[in-house]
Amino acid sequence: MSEVRVARPPLRLLIREPFALAARLHRAFGRLGPLGPEDGPRVMVIPGFLATDRSTLGLQRALARSGYRVTGWGMGLNRGARPDTLEKIVARLEAFAEAGPAVLVGWSLGGIYAREVAKRRPDLVAKVVTLGSPFSGHPRANNAWRLYELVARHPVDAPPIETVLSEKPPVPTVALWSRRDGVVAPECARGQEGERDVAIELHCSHMAFAVSARAWPHVVAAVRD
Repeated sequence: MSEVRVARPPLRLLIREPFALAARLHRAFGRLGPLGPEDGPRVMVIPGFLATDRSTLGLQRALARSGYRVTGWGMGLNRGARPDTLEKIVARLEAFAEAGPAVLVGWSLGGIYAREVAKRRPDLVAKVVTLGSPFSGHPRANNAWRLYELVARHPVDAPPIETVLSEKPPVPTVALWSRRDGVVAPECARGQEGERDVAIELHCSHMAFAVSARAWPHVVAAVRD
């Protein structure tokens, strides 16, 4: 697919993003670890850049209440791609998905990891659901790339893993995206035909994909359908 040239989200949307997190910090408290019925279908939730499993704990609980056996990625703070990031996720997934392939739900950068893991080990992955993940278009069509390069210590368009981000994994893929996203350009999270199977628009901020109770039912539906 040809690279889509799009503009970064406007500043007026970006400045709203921190409020979505601040208003929902209470949902980050509680026990970490597998949630939901032990015999439920497996779902792994991978956090976004500079987020942890606590950032997605509310979403994990929502999936668990819907009958899924849910886990986070168990790797602490997501500081950007490392040469062994995907291998570590695969190792955790091998243990978690012993009873059958798992659905990977990836928020922002976590969705990039989810798609790449599915390319490498499609036998372990039933589906990939991305939440505002910039898998299409220009890697700098977002408001986080400068911070990413500062923290990750590599260019955003030259990660330490070999990949073609827009290449669709050989499993069903659902891309959730929003015009209200203040971090990632909607076109990059939506993708083009052939880069994902289904694209679903939500009306939420970038942070709200993972922390808003209004967004969770849509994520659950994308996992289930």
